[in-house]
Amino acid sequence: MRTLAVATALTLTLSAAPASASTTPYLPRPTGHEPVGVSTLSVVDRSRPDPWVPSVPYRELMVSLFYPATSANGPTKQYMTPLESERNLERENIPGLPLDVMSTVRTNAVVDAKPAGRWHGLPLVVLSPGWTQPRATLTALAEDLASRGYAVAAIDHTYENRATTFPDGHVTGCAACEVDDQPGFWEKFAQVRSKDVSFVLDSLLRSKKWGALIDPARIGMTGHSAGGAIATQAMLADARIRAGADIDGSIHVPLPPSGLSRPFLFLGSMDNYTPGQQGPYDDWETDWTHLTGWKRWLMVSGTVHQSFTDLGVLAAQLGVDLGASIDANRALAVTRTYVSAFFDQHLRCRPQPLLAAPSPAYPEVTFIG
Repeated sequence: MRTLAVATALTLTLSAAPASASTTPYLPRPTGHEPVGVSTLSVVDRSRPDPWVPSVPYRELMVSLFYPATSANGPTKQYMTPLESERNLERENIPGLPLDVMSTVRTNAVVDAKPAGRWHGLPLVVLSPGWTQPRATLTALAEDLASRGYAVAAIDHTYENRATTFPDGHVTGCAACEVDDQPGFWEKFAQVRSKDVSFVLDSLLRSKKWGALIDPARIGMTGHSAGGAIATQAMLADARIRAGADIDGSIHVPLPPSGLSRPFLFLGSMDNYTPGQQGPYDDWETDWTHLTGWKRWLMVSGTVHQSFTDLGVLAAQLGVDLGASIDANRALAVTRTYVSAFFDQHLRCRPQPLLAAPSPAYPEVTFIG
């Protein structure tokens, strides 16, 4: 089975006993100059029943909206609830690792901090997590983009991960996991997520609070694994998304021959790629020919699938070996740097020499195209 789009939230092996329970895991601080705020939003699309549980007559989504704030003072966002942590870790069966450990992770975004920014001044980046993964796993990237002056909407796609908690306290599981082996699943998955993204954009832009801050002409999208793989489909479905990036996600629904003319970035693991041979990135080679606008294909040596998410740094802190040979903090820094450079160039019209050619400052990054 190809692993990039269907990897579970944690695919871990032990090289040593996990760190003691007294060790508090944390996300590295954002690298931008702005304090970061975050608000948790529940948005309800009453125009369609839930596609995975049709008995639910609407589609309800949880969104974490990160943004530059006026102050860094205040309580920071809880990474996961204890139940969310337990459901994400229980299948991994890691000896000595408390199942609630993800609920103790220290983050950097202040809950409901006062937003900074002028009228329609914030470019927006949508984040979509991998198959079975919660939106929390992209928090470090979201916080970093927000510290650089972006609004960032991280979406939990309901019934596609092991635990999503709603304001009234109910928690949904992964109903879609029961049908992921059926024909046509990935086509439906791409349609569902594309509609989710468009509805979240609608909700944010018509909101009095957030619509006044977000620039509707500067919207981008990225995601990890399956969440990155559907970025092209979301862009085809919604012309408001001006630029997109796929972070290590296998493409199950290829671009049509008509292609996509808006800017696009592939970012993946060099260790798993052999040009021209069948493997986890051969579908990138196919889609590459149908990307007719600005495009880059970058690969990072020493990484594994989860190196591009929070799970890389958190696993390292907890003494869990993912199999990467690159330092986990370095992998996150590379991801943050190149993703932010991509959106700076295409949403802010700021030319980025980093994207023009290989950089001696990042020797682990290879330009494929």
